[in-house]
Amino acid sequence: MAKEAIKIAIPKGYLFEPCVGVLEKAGYDVSFLLEDNRKLSIYSSRDSIVYIISRPMDVPVYVEHGACDLGFSGKDALMEKESKVYELLDLKNGECRIILATLKNEIENVKKHYSRFGVVKVATSYPNIARKYFDEKGIQAEIIKLHGSVELAPALGIADEILDITSTGRTLEDNNLVEMSEIAVSTTRVIANATSYRVKYDLINNFINKIKSVIK
Repeated sequence: MAKEAIKIAIPKGYLFEPCVGVLEKAGYDVSFLLEDNRKLSIYSSRDSIVYIISRPMDVPVYVEHGACDLGFSGKDALMEKESKVYELLDLKNGECRIILATLKNEIENVKKHYSRFGVVKVATSYPNIARKYFDEKGIQAEIIKLHGSVELAPALGIADEILDITSTGRTLEDNNLVEMSEIAVSTTRVIANATSYRVKYDLINNFINKIKSVIK
């Protein structure tokens, strides 16, 4: 009888290599995931694990709806999606910060918006995080959702600020932007589908314990 498999969603992009690196350190065969000619989205390994390579924002969705048992997700995606999943482990890698930023020469104008309770226009790929943040602050904000290059919005005159993630701050600097405030710090989390965690409890816990053993 074939071993029961665990399906794990791994995000594309900057979190991909850190996540695969942790799996490799834990003793899992992931060499096929690191091949340059990788074109597939679903891979089966000899460790009885099926890997689904996904857009970062889709990982919490796949896990919540049971398409995957586990997932590696940035905290930023979890905050944005507000998915009903179990957060099992912080890998403490892929760190970035969720921040508000504006053009250097617009700092005083933005501060005036705040002090006079005016409406602030904010461009972001994280509309839910932005809406929740400004609601909690009691600040009126017009949220402008963009799917990329949000740093261009202030220069194009469509937003006063951006809410985005940053790791090195290089993109902010390159676009003449300055950080106004930090909203949260995001690292990679291992998440589980609620039903899978009950049904595959031993398999999942064994996997988590292996991952824990290689986290510094």
